[in-house]
Amino acid sequence: MRTNTRYSVVVPMYNEEAVIQETYRRLKAVMSKTGEAYELLFVNDGSKDRSAEIVREFSYWDPTVKLIDFSRNFGHQIAITAGMDYTVGDAIIVIDADLQDPPELILDMIAKWKDGFEVVYAQRTKRNGESKFKKWSASLFYRVLRASTEIPIPVDTGDFRLMDRRVVDELKRLPENNRFVRGLVSWVGFRQTALEYERDERLAGETKYPLKRMIKLCLDGITSFSYKPLKLAGYLGAMLSGSGFLYFLYVLYQAIFTDATIKGWPSMIGVMLIFNGFVLLMLGVLGEYVGRIYDETKARPLYIVRESYGIQSSKDKPVLHRISRYE
Repeated sequence: MRTNTRYSVVVPMYNEEAVIQETYRRLKAVMSKTGEAYELLFVNDGSKDRSAEIVREFSYWDPTVKLIDFSRNFGHQIAITAGMDYTVGDAIIVIDADLQDPPELILDMIAKWKDGFEVVYAQRTKRNGESKFKKWSASLFYRVLRASTEIPIPVDTGDFRLMDRRVVDELKRLPENNRFVRGLVSWVGFRQTALEYERDERLAGETKYPLKRMIKLCLDGITSFSYKPLKLAGYLGAMLSGSGFLYFLYVLYQAIFTDATIKGWPSMIGVMLIFNGFVLLMLGVLGEYVGRIYDETKARPLYIVRESYGIQSSKDKPVLHRISRYE
């Protein structure tokens, strides 16, 4: 279904009560400068504060504001996916509600889009207001991801980007549950370019990506786009097996052809512990892949929408590649 909406701005949010009004104000100020029709689609990912209530009030008197309210917290990547499912614009912009990514950059993204690029992603040159550990771990994450995956995923980029309608339509055909959206965007291809910027510190509230979630995001990215960890397990296993066999020949030689007392039981126990630890580590790697296969075979919907505001009626909604919501 085509509409006269030119731009759709997807804003995933989770407990952003302290900042959501300022986010709305800045987005309105930026999008009004385009002089074209737009929508602001907020996706409430199971917030426990008044985030959804505030946006719902906006939607009563501002027809550009729309709200998708999840039944519970399904995760940031799923919230982005839901937003893309419900958009109707020719160009879709994804931006977090915490204002670390400046809405004003959207105008530059639109200019690049009008120049013919189908994906315009924001690339961070500096991360303000973050701890040294956060900066180091994020930098390591992107480099490990780049080295591990077959798809060239740009480093130092988040989900802040503009995508052409054709790109989003292709993304809607990818139904996997453990989603890594920025990797999927790279996978579908099309003409892509970067816009460099300095990331601001949070205006208020706390980060929604602590270490635990960063690790999960990293695992989702690697396991979704690479089987190199499995190949690495095979290589290391072969090396360790070869080393163990050579050591066994050495021990056999000492026992048969020399009178030397065979020593080294403590070292042998140490080697056994290393080998057993390696085996358990590789079982964990296999478990990550098998667990994701299990998730995919269940074919559950990606998310459940409890309520929606400002959204067109169900009979007018676009048909998705797979049913990914209940209402």
